[in-house]
Amino acid sequence: MREKTDFLIIGSGIAGLSFALKAAEYGKVIIITKSDAQESSTSYAQGGIAAVMYTPDTYEKHIRDTIIAGDELNNQEIVKITITESTERIKELVNWGANFDRNDSGLFDLGKEGGHSEYRVLHHKDQTGFEIERALLEKVNKHPNISIREHHFAIELITQHHLGEIVKRGQQDIQCFGAYVLDKRTNMIKTMLAKVTLLATGGAGNVYSNTTNPPIATGDGIAMVFRAKGVIENLEFIQFHPTSLYNPREKPSFLITEALRGFGAILKTIDGEEFMHKYDARLSLAPRDIVARAIDTEMKLSGSDHVYLDCRHLDKDGLLKHFPTIFAKCLSIGIDITRDMIPVVPSAHYTCGGIKVNEWSQTNIQRLYACGECASTGLHGANRLASNSLLEAVVFSHRAALHASESIKDLDHCEDIPNWNAEGMVLNEEMILITQTRKELQEIMSHYVGIVRSNLRLKRALDRLKLLHMETEDLYKRSILSLELCELRNLLNTAFLITNMASERKESRGLHYSLDYPRANSNIDERRFDD
Repeated sequence: MREKTDFLIIGSGIAGLSFALKAAEYGKVIIITKSDAQESSTSYAQGGIAAVMYTPDTYEKHIRDTIIAGDELNNQEIVKITITESTERIKELVNWGANFDRNDSGLFDLGKEGGHSEYRVLHHKDQTGFEIERALLEKVNKHPNISIREHHFAIELITQHHLGEIVKRGQQDIQCFGAYVLDKRTNMIKTMLAKVTLLATGGAGNVYSNTTNPPIATGDGIAMVFRAKGVIENLEFIQFHPTSLYNPREKPSFLITEALRGFGAILKTIDGEEFMHKYDARLSLAPRDIVARAIDTEMKLSGSDHVYLDCRHLDKDGLLKHFPTIFAKCLSIGIDITRDMIPVVPSAHYTCGGIKVNEWSQTNIQRLYACGECASTGLHGANRLASNSLLEAVVFSHRAALHASESIKDLDHCEDIPNWNAEGMVLNEEMILITQTRKELQEIMSHYVGIVRSNLRLKRALDRLKLLHMETEDLYKRSILSLELCELRNLLNTAFLITNMASERKESRGLHYSLDYPRANSNIDERRFDD
């Protein structure tokens, strides 16, 4: 089956939906998403979206906070673009129907999170992402030029490779003509041709055993671009959120938003002692990389599986008003946060690197854009400042739409693309091969490529990953495709890139901490996979 559209969007989070609403004014838009439309990392974002709204905050302060958090590996021009465009993008979200909490004066009730010098985080209680997703989906579903295909999974990007041409990494004229897409309900693989394709596929938290990301976050966009010979960079910078709820039976890990620490909650050891003063003057509101390493250190010192977050001294009415979801969740497992401390542990949370894009969200592959967590704009550097992710998504989806709406005027579909050839493939009846490999992969990454790394751990990880990759590619080449097999392949590709880039960085910087290179090396710049 073949289908044509002007704009093909892969992913239905804030980046994909924002782009769709703007692109739809210039042509037909198809959004494909591999689960239900609302199932995105956006929906799981609790804390909020950062933007400069009122004095005494300034763009300069937000820029400085972002660069400090990023350990000065940020692209400073990109930081400036993002922050100075933040106010307009917030106004746009409000116009689209997103409701952010306001105080008694009618002004936005701004929160403060780790690494921020001012109150600048807009929120909707502790369900900010869910509220934004609701508003955008409601508007998208009403637009006559946009259609959403749920339970559709992108297998591969279509390039000249599928016309029989040899495509090499670093080649300047690679073009994307759309994607091969698996319709999970019919098990048919569609050829979806597009003048412009946008990747908004989210991050890769599921390369680790414990993650706050939903199950769909399997590095799909990153892996597809890598296989299409695109440029990937800075994947060694995986952000572990310091505080996910310690509840080993639950996946994904339930996030305890940083906003709770901004409200006054305090991190304590298993013995109930404060400890952040030993690591940073900003205490529990230090940047996430510092807090996550501090918690990891304290857990290793005590031999415990978690530390605590103490809210007992805080105003009960305020807690219930601002954090109803967290209160209800903890209560469901027997923890009353007004009387009990919350057991917390770091979990893989955000992919700071990814598909390299420019200031207009263009990849090095022509006709292909990337936005949101799968993209590497240069905003985050070595560590993301809290609540900058949703902001980055709306700023760069806006810029991508501006650029794509102009470029599409000179583009047409490539009609010569062949349909997917599944001849000779057999149904793989041994699901255990996939599930067990996925478990092995996650254990390797968690043990060897986590918060603290070393040369020995990284080498061991690479050796193990190469074997798993070889086995999985063999299975892929002879099997009728399934979502599970394709996700495993993407996870392995992404895990290899994370580990390889971590091995190349001979320093400790931001989210990448190595026992062998405990200090930063000013001579080392960002690492990218483009050779």
